[in-house]
Amino acid sequence: MKVVVIGGTGHVGTFLVPRLVMAGHEVISVSRQERAPYNVHPAWKSVKQVTIDRTEAEAKNTFGEQIRALTPDAVIDLICFTPESAKSLVESLQGQIQHFIHCGTTWVHGHSEQVPTTEDQNRNPICDYGRKKAAIESYLLSKAHKTGFPATILHPGHIVGSGWAPVNPAGNFNIEVFEKLANGEELILPNFGMETVHHVHADDVAQGFMQALSNWNNAVGESFHIVSAQAITLRGYAMAMAAWFGQEANLKFLPWEEWKKTVSQKDALATWDHIAHSPNCSIDKARRLLNYAPRYSSLQAIQESVKYLFENERSGLRG
Repeated sequence: MKVVVIGGTGHVGTFLVPRLVMAGHEVISVSRQERAPYNVHPAWKSVKQVTIDRTEAEAKNTFGEQIRALTPDAVIDLICFTPESAKSLVESLQGQIQHFIHCGTTWVHGHSEQVPTTEDQNRNPICDYGRKKAAIESYLLSKAHKTGFPATILHPGHIVGSGWAPVNPAGNFNIEVFEKLANGEELILPNFGMETVHHVHADDVAQGFMQALSNWNNAVGESFHIVSAQAITLRGYAMAMAAWFGQEANLKFLPWEEWKKTVSQKDALATWDHIAHSPNCSIDKARRLLNYAPRYSSLQAIQESVKYLFENERSGLRG
């Protein structure tokens, strides 16, 4: 099968493209060519690289035509963020491809309500990113059910892997949080630390796309969560990471209004986004219909990421 991966040199694409090649697919990676894949793999030698600036091409209304001209059997879109972008591409590919797989987000759900959250629960997104992704999902599912467009939507959680800073136990991306835990220093968490985050290793996300591609009958017209087997609380996360560093967690808790004054505005905004959502998603549907089986737990994925960060950016610390 000829598979076009839009955004193929990004974090998920780094793992997905080699998987596709090793499975025997002909792969075309479409990107702006501004960076190389995160991890070098010999499979990339067999990949056709096509340079397209999506933003510029969409402004000229040529992006869909350029993708169609590659004559793909399947298209995997890892970098679609607006309904307009999705509609333009789908209109160009309608009747031309066997499978279209879109990368969504668990944030289409908004606040967690009944947990673990299943794919059939209501969509009540609470941020612009989530609202746009929910609109894309609604559009694609409508096209699948009404016109037979072969769309599948996969919703990853907080993607991590070597080269990325994971969402930390304070709910933001400040690496100093891990340094405090590594050094046995006091770490202040918001509220009681009972909000949740739900990570997933980039290679497990890649596995999810492979499984969707291999299970066409079960995948088309459906959405699936692609996360680790369990979400973790901020408190539990901090305690586990401290233990991983050989330390006992030294935690303190403050109400949100007090806690946000202890960090930068950037970190406070990131934390608010994560604790307001507190994702905790079920993967039962993906397991049942796609045979999805994540290799990494949340903590295993995080620890691989942190080890890489400390070895490459914080050389004085080790996990």
